[in-house]
Amino acid sequence: MTGPGARSCAACGRAIAAREVYYRFKLVLEGEQDVLDTPQAGGGGPEEDLDALVRRLEEGPEDARELEEQVHWERAGVVCTACRSVVVRMLAPPAGDAGPH
Repeated sequence: MTGPGARSCAACGRAIAAREVYYRFKLVLEGEQDVLDTPQAGGGGPEEDLDALVRRLEEGPEDARELEEQVHWERAGVVCTACRSVVVRMLAPPAGDAGPH
């Protein structure tokens, strides 16, 4: 039976009992690209690079909402103890990690 305080794990969907330990999470993924830091073949300055980027975004076929979904995603919820272990293991950097891949 589910009541007003009933929770379910966002990872596995299992119902979490009222007296059971659960873990809150908030995950935010934000896309970034250093387009202004890369030298252009044309030798333009930062202002020209920014103007070109704005033109490309304005003239592009993407809808503004689609662009936003590509660069910003959020999710919040709770996970059970078993799923917490999996999430922590998955997101923890391996020993001697040299980068994101």
